[in-house]
Amino acid sequence: MYLPEIFEEKNLEKLYQLIQDYPFATLISHSAEGLEANHLPFHLLRDEHSQTTTLVAHIARNNPLHTQIEDGTEVLIIFQGEQGYISPNWYPSKQQHHQHVPTWNYQVVHVKGTITFLSDEKALRGILAKLTRTHETKQVTPWKMSDAPSEYIAQELQGIVGIEIQISHITGKFKLSQNRDKIDALGVIDGLQQQGNHCLANAVEQYIED
Repeated sequence: MYLPEIFEEKNLEKLYQLIQDYPFATLISHSAEGLEANHLPFHLLRDEHSQTTTLVAHIARNNPLHTQIEDGTEVLIIFQGEQGYISPNWYPSKQQHHQHVPTWNYQVVHVKGTITFLSDEKALRGILAKLTRTHETKQVTPWKMSDAPSEYIAQELQGIVGIEIQISHITGKFKLSQNRDKIDALGVIDGLQQQGNHCLANAVEQYIED
């Protein structure tokens, strides 16, 4: 990934937070059959004792990914946060010299790690429970695995394969108008808010230097 220093986000907590806030990611792998992309929701696990960080997910057993690559293969996972178009008309300085062009602001996190496929029932139940607890908390009446008949859950587990990715490297690129003067960055915030993109506007605001 092309990464100018001004856009590099090195704060691990911010990178982990983006993964948790935007868990639906693209897993990219390479095998004898070429490049492959799979789109999956991930769950981030942090072990403070061992100082390791892991991503877990699951795929359908019919998905050929678990037959295309072996355990221990390096993969790339891309998480995308807020993003949006930036008009040069939003820069107040444009009125002075007209030397601005359109661009795009965005937040991405690239994760590299080694993949392991899991098929034992205990591991699969653990992955499903973690994903379910995370996303059902927003529901008025959260669903839990015990709501479904045990025989049904057991049958469903036979149709999936778990994924565990041990993170070896993580890179963040937060392109949020850090390369603009404060007055122009404030213009970007105003323009985004007028477009209804309040989340990206808030993200840009965090990077304005006094």
